[in-house]
Amino acid sequence: MKANTIYLRPAAILGCLAIAHLLGSTTFASDRFEDDPILYSQSKASNAVSRLQHQLQTGETTLAYDKNSGYLPALLDFLDISPSSQVLVFSKTSLQNRYISPQTPRAIYFNDDHYIGTVQHGDVLEISVSDPQLGAVFYTLGQHERAAPRLTRQTDNCLQCHASGLTRGTPGHIVRSVFPDAEGFPVLRAGTHRTFQSSPLKERWGGWYVSGTHGNQRHMGNVIASETEQNVEIDRSKGANIKDLSTLFNTRPYLTPHSDIVALMLLEHQAQMHNLITRANHGTQLALYDMDVINTLLKRPEDVLTPSAQRRIDSIAYKLVDHMLFVNEEPITELITGTSGFTEEFSRKGPHDSAGRSLRELDLESRLFKYPCSYLIYSDSFDALPEPVLESIYRRLYDILTGKVSDDAYLNLSNGTCKNILTILRETKPNLPDYWMPKK
Repeated sequence: MKANTIYLRPAAILGCLAIAHLLGSTTFASDRFEDDPILYSQSKASNAVSRLQHQLQTGETTLAYDKNSGYLPALLDFLDISPSSQVLVFSKTSLQNRYISPQTPRAIYFNDDHYIGTVQHGDVLEISVSDPQLGAVFYTLGQHERAAPRLTRQTDNCLQCHASGLTRGTPGHIVRSVFPDAEGFPVLRAGTHRTFQSSPLKERWGGWYVSGTHGNQRHMGNVIASETEQNVEIDRSKGANIKDLSTLFNTRPYLTPHSDIVALMLLEHQAQMHNLITRANHGTQLALYDMDVINTLLKRPEDVLTPSAQRRIDSIAYKLVDHMLFVNEEPITELITGTSGFTEEFSRKGPHDSAGRSLRELDLESRLFKYPCSYLIYSDSFDALPEPVLESIYRRLYDILTGKVSDDAYLNLSNGTCKNILTILRETKPNLPDYWMPKK
């Protein structure tokens, strides 16, 4: 896949060649997720998009067609995705890049489980869903009106990039920041930044539009790179604290005139969280599969979790927990404010504990969340994790929140913060292990 966007589309051969040159990465020659026990491409997906696909095929339902936006509004409504989540990327980093430019950016919409990409006059909507068993699953939906709109699952073409070294060989997503030229092409010799919640703001959102305020903090959004024979530079001050994007391009064709800075920050956290959940799922399945093979060869009892398998599982689990708890999150030094209403909509969703607190409460003054523990702990993908890794995650999370783990990595979590997160989870997260509950 190409750089600096959440990858939501099948990759063209030309696009794959370009990104290989851009990133210097290669895809895996033999990806284990295509073999036993996962069988990614052969396995039937089970998620909201696959169910819609079946309903469209059988005529059970249809999607209304909008003369301006095609099937986009109906699809967003079906998947319960708010237009306030809209973020805009103007670098030519998508299959439909001939339609993308600084004047015609690509729009991405998302909620906890789905990502939808669209371009003006594009041929397809680009769809990704976090499938509880398979991880990221990709679809396209044709944007030309027809009596029976058709969703198509994409596998081989997408996986050339969606399962590259940048996603650790599992189907996933990447958010990148580039140095865009006046046409939207990434200036390859300037390099790129892969963007996480730990990334400095000054490295984020090159090739993206960003609406919102952030004080003296600076990012790479809203501007074109200037290029000479010696240097490639971006004037970060020129793109700072822009509330009205209509001064930069025509926003009227889009569902909203925003590319909300808070939505962008949530997108970065969520994309990597989904990747880590997928790695935990696939990695545990593979660890157990390898263990069974070895146990059979050595004529040991079946289903006995070996120390080596446990270590593999714990390693995966601990990385996921660290991301959940925002370890190494880049500090915010001044108040960040969005423009689209996304902040308020996101925070209202809950669930809330008896004191009205929620893991979705945003801070935006010193860090992203008031209670830094990922809201994706409530997702179906998290709950569907194999039991051994889920238990390892819960044990590690509980030990950190109760102070049993003493590690400088968790200095971002004060005793009060840990107690609040623990209480919120006890009251709002079903099926926690018994040891999580306070003793009576």
